[in-house]
Amino acid sequence: MILGAALALGLALGQHPAPAPEARPVPPPEQGAAPVESAASHGAAAAEHGGPAQGAPAHGEPAGEVAEGGHGGGHGEKLTLPVAIMHHVANGELLEFPGYCHGSLRWNCELDLRQATKELLGREPIFTIAGITFDMTPSKHVVMMWIAAFLLVVLLVGVTRRRSLVPRGLYNFFELLVQFVRDELAVKNIGKRDGERFVPYLAAAFFFILFMNLLGLVPWAGTATANLSVTVGLALFTFVVTQYAAIREQGVGGFLKHLTGGVPPSLAWLWPIMIPVEILGLFTKPFALTVRLFANMVAGHFVILGLLGLIFTISAAVAPLSILMAVGIFLLEIFVAFVQAYIFTMLSALFIGMGFVHHGEHGDDHAADEGSAANQHGAN
Repeated sequence: MILGAALALGLALGQHPAPAPEARPVPPPEQGAAPVESAASHGAAAAEHGGPAQGAPAHGEPAGEVAEGGHGGGHGEKLTLPVAIMHHVANGELLEFPGYCHGSLRWNCELDLRQATKELLGREPIFTIAGITFDMTPSKHVVMMWIAAFLLVVLLVGVTRRRSLVPRGLYNFFELLVQFVRDELAVKNIGKRDGERFVPYLAAAFFFILFMNLLGLVPWAGTATANLSVTVGLALFTFVVTQYAAIREQGVGGFLKHLTGGVPPSLAWLWPIMIPVEILGLFTKPFALTVRLFANMVAGHFVILGLLGLIFTISAAVAPLSILMAVGIFLLEIFVAFVQAYIFTMLSALFIGMGFVHHGEHGDDHAADEGSAANQHGAN
């Protein structure tokens, strides 16, 4: 309940103060009467004489409307519940946090990542290569990725320094997760012969995604996996590892032969149909990884913020019910964070295993089973 109240308070404080009264449209002057100055001309005259332009609309904005910005104002976008939700979910160059700023402790301190990077490096991180301009300014989700990676490294180094014959505590928890990735995901989907070779990648993907998912549930933080660019990058790593495993196992010739869908040369007239289908199938796998992780992480945050937004769109009387439901969804999101990390890792192991053809391994296992049965029959 405390966490739900904190989330509701954060969303409430994210709303801007009430805007200034709307400027009433000036009626047209009566015939024969002196022309009446418009609000814009009056505001310009006031600004010229050093006074404030009361009720003057922004340049290019119709009179009678007052634009409300997002956090920090000045964005020319009217603040509504969907805009507030998108502000908290979408990526950006502003990092929000509670702390000391503007001479006092505040809940809504903001760090301009572009300005901070410029001050740190002495120049903007923009460079051009072969006529292509690259802007390397870190965004909020990039910072969340850095924080998740830092926390993961620190935590794993800390727990592995206290290894013992009988694992306990946090080390026991991480060992169980690694063993689960090895036995239930790698070995079962790739095979006993090659499964352990891919455990480092699968375990790294599992823990990295898990930490990013959980970090997104912390107030004032962001969910990096709710960004398509992040999920595409993770899926591309699996795509590269999958193609590497398939080419190494089958050889270049076998890999190209696989692209024909198993159609023999005698039916080569089907190749123009099968080859595009198989190539398309290569890219549907990372696409499925990308969309599944992205959609599930975004949907949960939309539901939580939407439930809390009912407090401001309906009435404060629904606050207890909204907070209770938001806390329930929040607890469900903790479970979803683990599930999505598991699904991404499981599908990655499955796609890698599809590139292996373990004829020799299965033959050895079958021969071993037959030999064991024969020995048991002789003993009887």
